[in-house]
Amino acid sequence: MGLLEVKQINHSYHSGKLFKWNVQSNKVLNDISFTIEEGTCLGLVGTSGAGKSTLGKVILGIQPPQQGQILFQGYDIYRADKMTQRKIRRNLQVVFQDSYSSVNPRLTAESIISEPLENYERLTVAELKSTVISLLERVGLSEKDLNKYPHQFSGGQLQRINIARAISLKPKLIVLDESVSSLDMVTQSLILELLKELKQDFGLSYLFITHDIKAAFSISDRLGVLEKGELIELYESKEQFFYSKNPVVLQMRDSILAEHPRFRSITKREI
Repeated sequence: MGLLEVKQINHSYHSGKLFKWNVQSNKVLNDISFTIEEGTCLGLVGTSGAGKSTLGKVILGIQPPQQGQILFQGYDIYRADKMTQRKIRRNLQVVFQDSYSSVNPRLTAESIISEPLENYERLTVAELKSTVISLLERVGLSEKDLNKYPHQFSGGQLQRINIARAISLKPKLIVLDESVSSLDMVTQSLILELLKELKQDFGLSYLFITHDIKAAFSISDRLGVLEKGELIELYESKEQFFYSKNPVVLQMRDSILAEHPRFRSITKREI
């Protein structure tokens, strides 16, 4: 049994006019199945409109699927009792793409990171502050950042705060939904390195949802390709991505360019 089991997920959005017979169904997820084992990262890549965001919402318990199951640690997240759902929420965290909309602009960094700890842990004021400082330092910030507000941080710094909040409860799995795509290339690389370090240090598992193949390849153990709501490829080894004959994957591979034109003849073994 895997840590996360996604079983035959189907989901559609309905659009239409006033009358029932005008309603049309737009299928966004079609029979999606995969498993994530503890301590591993599955990179899920796909272009805009592939269904990545919807699948992320389904996995996080935000959007119930019309068919299929999401099992986390063996529990169906949509059918579990309240006590089990609370345990699932603790062990299943998320870091979204937009670091600014993911936080309350009126809260300081200390309050943002403290929130899940206050909900799940019984810490004294001193213990809570000490824990938050440790988390800040672990993601490359410092105690002097405690009382700053979101607008006082760069996008990369604020994403570090979101990561600190996500790891505060030592979860089993973190869903990273385009979590580096809005950052510049240098900051992306630094955040990816941080995520890899945290994965090793905390024994974390990741679902890394992205359109960026290079980012996915950098952090993932396995890769899946989502296209028009279907999981068209799922590789047990990320290296297999470079040997696929699938036309969609071939197009993705052809789109990969090195950061500098001088290196755009880079080989597949070097990517």
